[in-house]
Amino acid sequence: MAEAISNTSPLVYLYRIGGLEWLQHLFAEIWAPQAVLDELKEGVRRGYDVPKPEHYRWLRVKNPTSIPSEWLALDFGPGELAAMALALEYRMKTVLLDDLAARRTAQAAGLEVWGTLKVLLEAKAAGIIQSVEPSVDRLAESGMWMSDDIRRRILRLTEE
Repeated sequence: MAEAISNTSPLVYLYRIGGLEWLQHLFAEIWAPQAVLDELKEGVRRGYDVPKPEHYRWLRVKNPTSIPSEWLALDFGPGELAAMALALEYRMKTVLLDDLAARRTAQAAGLEVWGTLKVLLEAKAAGIIQSVEPSVDRLAESGMWMSDDIRRRILRLTEE
């Protein structure tokens, strides 16, 4: 079974649609750098609808040993930088990212990247959920932006 490293946004979006627990069924192990946990804790402190990291014992904290200096000049948050850098060190793990620029940078570095929508597709393929459409709708309602074209493509991929 695959293993993953997550940035903040997939954890937040999956939590908001009631799907955060799907990760432990799709991956043998899920890591998040301390920077991601710090972002979640700050969200909780500010009263946002985000998961409390301490409630998810399956989420392991692991930090990268370094961050590529060329990435520091890019407009990425600390969680994105740390998750991508950790994935560089552990290339056999899938990195979970939603930000398009971060996804492209990670893919250019040869990393396997999944976004929240890919998690939905895999959850359906694994029989964890019966239909993707309600989750796609809840993602849009919870603040995840997606074009009509992407929504249609996701539903077409699942034959919904």
